[in-house]
Amino acid sequence: MVTVDFHELKLKPYDVVLDAGCGTGRHLRQLRKMPDLKIIGIDKNMEAVHEAFTSLEAMPDALSADYLVSIADISRLPFTDNSFDCVICSEVLEHIPGHESALKELVRILKPQGTLVVSVPRYFSEKICWFISKDYYSEKGGHIRIYRKKKLQKMLMRQGFSCWKINYKHALHTPYWWLKCMVGLKNEENRLVKYYKKFLEWDIMKKPRWVRMLEEFLNPIMGKSIVYYLRKI
Repeated sequence: MVTVDFHELKLKPYDVVLDAGCGTGRHLRQLRKMPDLKIIGIDKNMEAVHEAFTSLEAMPDALSADYLVSIADISRLPFTDNSFDCVICSEVLEHIPGHESALKELVRILKPQGTLVVSVPRYFSEKICWFISKDYYSEKGGHIRIYRKKKLQKMLMRQGFSCWKINYKHALHTPYWWLKCMVGLKNEENRLVKYYKKFLEWDIMKKPRWVRMLEEFLNPIMGKSIVYYLRKI
């Protein structure tokens, strides 16, 4: 499930790109389909890092050969100042107690005029999940805060960024998480959850035009994620 619109980034050959909190590599795989980038992914989860690296190695349609995936903490990044042309931080900040410290690190390693993309769960859809299920936010490693749009934008601008675009993604995933919260987050046998998950997997694989058009229409109304596109001043 890719959250970033890569055409917005205007990446050039030999740009150095970091996915901070890369998970199993969904954005890294998209980056590797672009030519001649230097790609780095970091995450604290060892299993996720291993899965991301394995999936990058197995790609038959890769155009960028220079990549690295490693274990690291976003609040203490092992990179020198002004190292990256672009940093992606997708669905990460809502998990981190010291989110402003993490942002300071992203500022430090990003080149002047470099691009930062931040996505977090959108306030409306997230608030309903928290209301329905205590387990959704109380489990270890879960979401510890809900961001309001303007409050997060102001925090990002305080760190030295200008914001040129905000959009919303994954509207069709919102009802899926509401369903899971209602029947139990670990209840994968519920019939509605199973069928809806199969629908989402089918959509990701086949990308039917009518479903894509429906989601684009619904994203501003009930998108699961809000995405900020920023530039370091």
